[in-house]
Amino acid sequence: MKITSCALLLLRQSQLHNKNLEDGPNCTKPSGSAEKVIILCHGFQSSKEYNTMVNLAVSLENEGISAFRFDFAGNGESEGVFQYANYWREVDDLHAVIQHFSGANRVISAIIGHSKGGNVVLLYPAMYHDIHTVVNLSGRYDLNKGIEERVGKDFMQRIKEDGFIDVKTKTGSVDYRVTEESLLERLSTNMHEACLKIDKECRILTVHGSADEVIPVQDALEFAKILPNHKLHVVEGADHGYTSHQAELVSVVLNFIKEALQQDKVTLCPPAV
Repeated sequence: MKITSCALLLLRQSQLHNKNLEDGPNCTKPSGSAEKVIILCHGFQSSKEYNTMVNLAVSLENEGISAFRFDFAGNGESEGVFQYANYWREVDDLHAVIQHFSGANRVISAIIGHSKGGNVVLLYPAMYHDIHTVVNLSGRYDLNKGIEERVGKDFMQRIKEDGFIDVKTKTGSVDYRVTEESLLERLSTNMHEACLKIDKECRILTVHGSADEVIPVQDALEFAKILPNHKLHVVEGADHGYTSHQAELVSVVLNFIKEALQQDKVTLCPPAV
């Protein structure tokens, strides 16, 4: 299978967790059988080293489940320029990684995403239909919201006048630039419509903190209304990063993943009659 340079770059700068394999590029070589892999996707301006990504990967490994985490282009250790929004390009990044693993005799059992990564793992099965287990951790339902908090008031007027908005740090340096194109991409990404395109057979778990200060828990309730094969778990008192609730988060996700793997096993190997 042809692999894109983007996928190669992401894979080289990624981490695969498995008791029987070493971290690094060699991890992409196929094993003797079709080994199952879980892919983890980080959030906005984050990386594969984010504590939630690392904790989930290590916990999956401890259960004998391989977990692969990577940096989206322009984030973490990956090359490229960070771009605001960029949801569909990150879906393409994820697709390239999944294609590579499929070509290397690996089975992608599930995709897990936190925050913006939660949006990416929900948009993915709306476009492609090769993944049947998805975990959305604190993803945003309405992408028209949450913009003003990052770029300031009157953002549409300002970006029409100048063509871009520079988001600055507390010290006054430019953190990243929001272009009109990237802003419009976010505003045109409709999570409701996308979720309606996901196969009904696709199992989805949404986890959200009741005290999330970045994306309100109501967003999780909206996902629950429209996704037919869906479980919702609200972590009471948890913030957006599950700072004091990592143990509960990991436990809920692990139980869902193990249940899904068992269901897949039964489906692939029905009992003899």
